[in-house]
Amino acid sequence: MASALLSRRPHRPPPALTLWEEVALPLNRVHEICGPARRTLALRLAARAGAPLIWIAPGRGADMPDACGMAALMDPGEVLFVTAARPADLLWTMEEALKSGAAPVVVAELAEPPGMTPVRRLHLAAEAGAETGLSMPLGLLLTPGTGGAPGIETRWHCAPAHAPGRDAWRLERLRARMLPPKVWRLENDRLMPEGMAAQSPALQEVAPPVPARDVPTPGA
Repeated sequence: MASALLSRRPHRPPPALTLWEEVALPLNRVHEICGPARRTLALRLAARAGAPLIWIAPGRGADMPDACGMAALMDPGEVLFVTAARPADLLWTMEEALKSGAAPVVVAELAEPPGMTPVRRLHLAAEAGAETGLSMPLGLLLTPGTGGAPGIETRWHCAPAHAPGRDAWRLERLRARMLPPKVWRLENDRLMPEGMAAQSPALQEVAPPVPARDVPTPGA
């Protein structure tokens, strides 16, 4: 054990789901996405991971993602929607879904960030799912405002930054265990550090219209 700790061999980074070079979410862990375009970022990640996607939302008056809006990013037929009556039931459902390893991504929409204990249980469930299931599951907690769930692996904020004739988003890494906070502008599927976007000729060109902007509803 001591020789392993003192070894100069570089440690391998954990397996991760990568959207862009600097946007990588370690697998077998739970992450938080907040902001008005949190659903859009969650769908981008799920589309990269592949089907099926398990999407859990509150039961009463659930404001589910619009299928037409989802279609621009992922086939709605590959999404299993689940509703839960109480916040505790919602977290239990997510825990069981992660533990099963049946889906590469499990999304849960919450009215407020969960506490430390539920987050720890979700991490353990994701690790168990990687050992017993068909995938290395990734858990995504969608929370309003700027989030704030303790103990999550990473926290991201996504918001629309559209202009006439062009769609864009502001993506911010609020928290990561080994990386500092950072802000980007996403346009035409190109990610640029904020402040450089206006200087980039590629981003100065007007992007073609996108079939769907943010996934409709306030949680988009």
